[in-house]
Amino acid sequence: MGYGVVVQEGHRMRAGQYGTLTTESRRPLEQRLAEIFGKVQEVLRKTRPQAAAMEELFFSRNAKTAIAVGQARGVALLACGLAGLPVYEYRPMEVKQAVAGYGGADKPQVQKMVKLLLGLAEVPRPDDTADALAIAITHAQCAGTRLSEMVRRLSKPIPPLPSPLKGG
Repeated sequence: MGYGVVVQEGHRMRAGQYGTLTTESRRPLEQRLAEIFGKVQEVLRKTRPQAAAMEELFFSRNAKTAIAVGQARGVALLACGLAGLPVYEYRPMEVKQAVAGYGGADKPQVQKMVKLLLGLAEVPRPDDTADALAIAITHAQCAGTRLSEMVRRLSKPIPPLPSPLKGG
């Protein structure tokens, strides 16, 4: 799972912390999801973002992959919710349009624009990291617009989690 922080300074953007969160594929799913949850929480503690942005979930031809992505995305959403962060979602076409100027741009075009827009020496690797930075760029460009403010106002805060039951 890629993550990327974009720092906006006036009309310019620069890359903050970015990378990829990985788990050992041989471990049981519940342990891998717990590990992803902990890693997302750690990134949020270190970077202290004002908001989170994610790619809108899409349906893959491979149902097993789609379910795995959905589960990992779910624990990332939970971590953001517990941190009190508003989460914004963007469709792949919106990300391509915002970053490359064309909704039908291919992955290499978007990656090259991420590099240029953030002044990086090279395209971030792996692809998940470059994708995360592209989503962060998209949000940085949309933040403060009437649409993003409307989404924020319409978002309902997540209520605190109930205390664990005592006794049993």
